[in-house]
Amino acid sequence: MAPDKENQIPRETRELISRLSQDCADNALFEEILTTLLLMAKEHKDIGDYKLIDKALKELRASFKVFKPYREVRKVALFGSGRVEKSDRNYELARNLSKNLVENGFLIISGAGGGVMQAANEGAGENKSFGLNIKLPHEQVANPFISASPNLLEFKYFFTRKLVFIKESHATVLLPGGFGTLDEGFENITLFQTGKCMPRPIVLLDHQEDSYWDRWLDLLDSLLIEKGYCSTQDSLLIKRARSSEEAVNHIKSFYRVFHSLRYVREKTVLRLNTPLSEEILMTLNHEFQDIVLKGKIEATSPLKEELINQEYPNLPRLSLHFDKNSFGRLNLLISRINQT
Repeated sequence: MAPDKENQIPRETRELISRLSQDCADNALFEEILTTLLLMAKEHKDIGDYKLIDKALKELRASFKVFKPYREVRKVALFGSGRVEKSDRNYELARNLSKNLVENGFLIISGAGGGVMQAANEGAGENKSFGLNIKLPHEQVANPFISASPNLLEFKYFFTRKLVFIKESHATVLLPGGFGTLDEGFENITLFQTGKCMPRPIVLLDHQEDSYWDRWLDLLDSLLIEKGYCSTQDSLLIKRARSSEEAVNHIKSFYRVFHSLRYVREKTVLRLNTPLSEEILMTLNHEFQDIVLKGKIEATSPLKEELINQEYPNLPRLSLHFDKNSFGRLNLLISRINQT
C-alpha cells in the first residue's frame, strides 16, 4: 500500500485488508482494490456513485465466474440486429456461422436477445454459447436458446457488458444491424486501432445480395479516410466476408500460426504455434521495418515476466520494439505470419 494512502486508512482497517489479501493471487493488488474502495467511502457520500460501483463489481464478478472454466477455449462474439426475422437470410447466415464455428472448436458469445443474437445461440446450442443480456427500459427478454442456460448473464450497464464481450472473446463478427450493432462494431475497431485490446479478427458479414457493409465501407473510404479522420491503415483492421465459410476460414487462419500477444515493458511479444525459419524472419524484417522503432523482429525465448505466470512457456516467440501506433500494419504482420 502506498504511504500516502496508508496514512488515510485507520490501522485496524489496514490490518483487515492485509488479512483479506492473504488468499489472493496478488496480495498487493488486492490491497490496492480494497484501499481504493475504502478511500472512496471517506472522500464523499454519493449514494448513486456507490450503487454504480456495487452493481458494476457484481456484474464483473458474475461474468468472471461464468467464463473462468472456458478461458482456454477461443470464443467469437457475434453482433447484429435484434429485429431480424427468422425468414431473413442474415438470420440463416448467423445461425450457420455459429454452427460452423462450434464445429471448428470455437464457442459463441451473443447479446442474448432476438434476431441475429438468437440465431447465434440457436446455431451454437445452449452448451456451446453464452448470452450477455442487457436490461433495457422496454425489457429485452433473453431468447429461448439461451434463457435457461447457466451461461446467461444479465447486465444493467452497457460499459460492463461491452468490457466482458471484449475481454472474453478472441474474434468479432458483425452482421447488419442498427445503432447497437454499429456501437459495438466501432468499439471493437477503436480498441484494436488504439491498442487497448489484443489483436483479433474483425469480420463484416452479410449475405450475397445485401449491400449493408459495402455501403458502410464506402462511407469509411469516402468520408473518414478521405477527410483524414482515419488512415488507410485502419481499413486493414477489418475483413469483409460474404459467407459463413469465408468468415470461419478467416478466423481460423488468424490463429493458424499466431497464438497471442503480450506487451512486456518496451517490447511486443508475439507467441506462435510453430517457429518461423530464418528466411521468413528476414522477409518479415524487410517488409515491416517501418513499424519497428529500433532493432529488428527476432526470435526470442519467453521473457521473465511471462515465466512468472507460466504464460505458454513452450511456445516459440517473436519480439520487436513495435511503435504501438500502426495497428493496421501489425494486423498485416500477423496475416503474413499466418501465411508462412
